[in-house]
Amino acid sequence: MSYPNLSALLEAIIYLAKEPVSIDAIHKALPDVDRETIERAIAMLIEKYQMENHGIEIREVADGLRFSTKPEHHEVLKKFLQSQHPPTRLSLAALETLAVIAYKQPVTVPEIQEIRGVQASGVIKTLLDKKLVSAGGRKEVLGRPILYKTTKEFLIHFGLKDIGELPSMEEFEELIKNEAVAEEAAPAELPFELPLEEVQ
Repeated sequence: MSYPNLSALLEAIIYLAKEPVSIDAIHKALPDVDRETIERAIAMLIEKYQMENHGIEIREVADGLRFSTKPEHHEVLKKFLQSQHPPTRLSLAALETLAVIAYKQPVTVPEIQEIRGVQASGVIKTLLDKKLVSAGGRKEVLGRPILYKTTKEFLIHFGLKDIGELPSMEEFEELIKNEAVAEEAAPAELPFELPLEEVQ
């Protein structure tokens, strides 16, 4: 079966997918289309949306593709979203704990507390509830404490392709310092790439 406008079909598939969609998943849905043809068409789509007359782009996130808004528009879009509904927020304590897990994973609660110098159990529960971290087995030491790691949801939420795209620890510490000033007035806002559906 041939598709007269494969590019438009791929665009619709990426748009429709609730999570980043892999090329394997796309190829499975279009078994009659050669994988290389799909990859070439997607590369052309990515290039098309990188042009400045588009406010959205196709990004590689968590081993898949998704539509996201472009970083240069985020300040205006955040203000728009805040006028529509409260933004997703994490407290400074949660942000610091998430940073420790992201950079040191897999890591146990005692190890997190040793680094941060404060109790972390309550914050871990919040991060688990938000599906930003998950249990990743148990450490083979006395008591066999649970190891925690970041999730695919974490990558999606921050707009990262993989953990290798995390900013440097220095950059993250700078972010935390900036958030500390505003913590008393309101919980720290979680920085993230805005998926297309968030701005409709």
